[in-house]
Amino acid sequence: MSRYDTIIRHCILVTPTGEQPADLALSDGRIVLIAPEIEGSARETIDAAGLHVFAGAIDAHIHLNEPGRTEWEGFASGTRALAAGGVTTCFDMPLNAHPPTLDAESFAAKRAAGEAVALADFALWGGLTPTNLDQLPELAHAGVIGFKAFMSRSGTADFVAADDLTLYNGMRTAAALGLPVAVHAENDHLTAALAQQAQAAGRTTMRDYLHSRPVIAELEAIGRAIAFARDTGCRLHIVHVSTGRGVALVAEARATGVDVSCETCPHYLVLTEDDAERLGAVAKCAPPLRAAAEQHALWQALADGRLPMVASDHSPAPPELKQAADFFRIWGGISGCQLLLLLLLSEGYHRRKLPLSLISSVTAGYVAQRFGLAAYKGQIALNADADLVLIDLAHHAPLQQQDLYDRHRLSPFLGHVLRARVVRTFVRGTTVFHNGRFASAPAGRLIQGRGAIGS
Repeated sequence: MSRYDTIIRHCILVTPTGEQPADLALSDGRIVLIAPEIEGSARETIDAAGLHVFAGAIDAHIHLNEPGRTEWEGFASGTRALAAGGVTTCFDMPLNAHPPTLDAESFAAKRAAGEAVALADFALWGGLTPTNLDQLPELAHAGVIGFKAFMSRSGTADFVAADDLTLYNGMRTAAALGLPVAVHAENDHLTAALAQQAQAAGRTTMRDYLHSRPVIAELEAIGRAIAFARDTGCRLHIVHVSTGRGVALVAEARATGVDVSCETCPHYLVLTEDDAERLGAVAKCAPPLRAAAEQHALWQALADGRLPMVASDHSPAPPELKQAADFFRIWGGISGCQLLLLLLLSEGYHRRKLPLSLISSVTAGYVAQRFGLAAYKGQIALNADADLVLIDLAHHAPLQQQDLYDRHRLSPFLGHVLRARVVRTFVRGTTVFHNGRFASAPAGRLIQGRGAIGS
């Protein structure tokens, strides 16, 4: 009789083709058997009756800010929140750490910080700025998952926005290195001028901030980035798209052969500009929350497949940076990494009747495919990493601050009714979260991009 590390019995697997009852056997960090009823023994047997098993979510857009700004968030607190939310792999952005990830030395420092404490696997984005174009090859060889550029100001002085020439040349280099470029797409000239006009006139409310970042600023920048990608052959990814019209631009370009993808975030799917006014600083982000019609268009694009990916853009800050009478001076970022999967299940599955397979795809399967991890991440399949989440879909309770595990627990979603609960999270077969308890030892490791030496 076979002996396994773990057998999960009586669960409902969420797969690309739907839901199926099955048992899972895990050994050496991988899924080694899927069957209606597994015979044999294991060091641990889990009865998962009534629970759904999803592939662990992959959050491709998160700011953990370590090293240098760990007081904002760090790998220890951030990956605890990820584990509690069923996220087993994250891609950490290069900015907000100090120094930002702009060369091999800063990459090594961030890697060491993560490997010392992380409960989830992690990949690292490298920066694409006017100051480090010559360092892109060394970042690729170190193992970045891709390069991140800002087409508008980043909010931190040590990560400079990419002007058009920088972005174009950076895309040419990235294409030669075989790595994608992710862009924050907003027209900086337009948004900065509108903000300056508003502040000069003493208009500094949340509504004034929203008006300073109109949809057209996002659409223009998306179009410009797509034009550069078309010409350079670069694989392009547009982060945190906030409008259905932005998704449409990406879908149209993809249909004509441009290698471009996009993501949205739970806050654009759950909150609107009216919520931003009601909630205040905790709901400030860029691009900003939009009108209900734009939110509806995003849900429709998710349902019909034009919007294939959702990421959290978890961008925390200490409470003092969220306090000012002038909303232009408040730090713009929403904390939400723990709620990526749970909000999609609550709002997408329970309220809008999106299939569970689609929710798994936009949080795991497609993400793994897009970034070259599909051979071992993002799916429940033989020999895949045993990155798994056991979820209770019968749960029904409002989110409370004590439910959160990120460093500052500043969330615009407090009081929101969650209709799903993570019971247990595995990272490569190791339980990192179970009913409020976390693994005592780090379980995460670096996931290297395609350009890494030896990859």
